[in-house]
Amino acid sequence: MTQPLTIVFPLYPGVTQLDFTGPHQVLSRLPGARVIVASVGAAPVTAEGMRFDGLTALEAVASCDVLCVPGGQGCTGAMEDAAYMAAIRRLAAGARHVTSVCTGSLILGAAGLLRGRRAACHWAWRDLLALFGATPDPGRVVRDGNILTGGGVTAGIDFAFVLVADLAGPTAAQAIQLGLEYAPAPPFDAGRPETAPAEVLAEVRARTAPGLQARRDAVARAAAALDQNA
Repeated sequence: MTQPLTIVFPLYPGVTQLDFTGPHQVLSRLPGARVIVASVGAAPVTAEGMRFDGLTALEAVASCDVLCVPGGQGCTGAMEDAAYMAAIRRLAAGARHVTSVCTGSLILGAAGLLRGRRAACHWAWRDLLALFGATPDPGRVVRDGNILTGGGVTAGIDFAFVLVADLAGPTAAQAIQLGLEYAPAPPFDAGRPETAPAEVLAEVRARTAPGLQARRDAVARAAAALDQNA
């Protein structure tokens, strides 16, 4: 890269920390990259017991080359935060790459950025993308034009390497991979609903069931608002 590259992670309460710390670890090693972690009003964000402070005010970020929206239990609240969503739409309008990890794609959908596009999401919530006019894609990393989306949580690391390869070439991506010793060898083949044992899948579905309807309702409200403003 001959020009400095600005990458923005817009955080919100209830974000899943690995959704952004995973890709942040990769992207922060990209030479020439300026990585900004921001929140509305520069407010501290708590994520799964971890507190992230010293953030940049999201509304003060003028522009970026890459917008990377993480997911998390708080994504539905973020979709209903007018200030947050206004910043997402504004930054996405000028970004070279509009990206997300996990349920961050639901936020992109609520912002009206995924109509007619294929997008990834966490498997438990992927079907909700259709309410925003998107095509849910089971891929771990999915590209559609300048939209690049990663699947659930840990997919953000793979997503980040794909993005680095786009930005600086495959050699740069592999050099970062080697430096991080990223050579995943999971002890169990239970990382996808298609491969997980039936009893494990049932247990995880039972855990997510209580919040499923509330999230569906929130997504439906966001989709209805999007249609009204179209």
